[in-house]
Amino acid sequence: MWIQKQLHLRPRTRGFHLVTDEILQQLPELTSVGIGIMNIFMQHTSASLTLNENADPTVRQDFEDYFNHAVPEDAPYYRHMDEGSDDLPAHLKSSLLGSSLTIPITHGRLNLGTWQGIYLCEHRNYGGSRRLVITINGE
Repeated sequence: MWIQKQLHLRPRTRGFHLVTDEILQQLPELTSVGIGIMNIFMQHTSASLTLNENADPTVRQDFEDYFNHAVPEDAPYYRHMDEGSDDLPAHLKSSLLGSSLTIPITHGRLNLGTWQGIYLCEHRNYGGSRRLVITINGE
């Protein structure tokens, strides 16, 4: 069985946001998959996805602080500044973290670790709604 659909995540402020539940609410089909794989693909170049701590929100704050330090705005060597000072740093952060995740499905649920959740990594000050393509393969 193959399922593919496009989901929309609501707009969020810049930062790292736990979106596992928002994704699952839009995937009632998942419960019919006994065993399989789900790929989540972000259709944007200034936001990304990662899998990490789902309990303590300070982890997400620390991620934002780290990436802002590692990839600062207004670096004098940036040339691509078409959409403001957060433009190129957003693209760099997106490339560092990646645009997709692959997660196993077991008995109609994502087979995540106890403390794992899906993060939307919003790297723009005003990123807007984000589109995801979800592809599920299973039986």
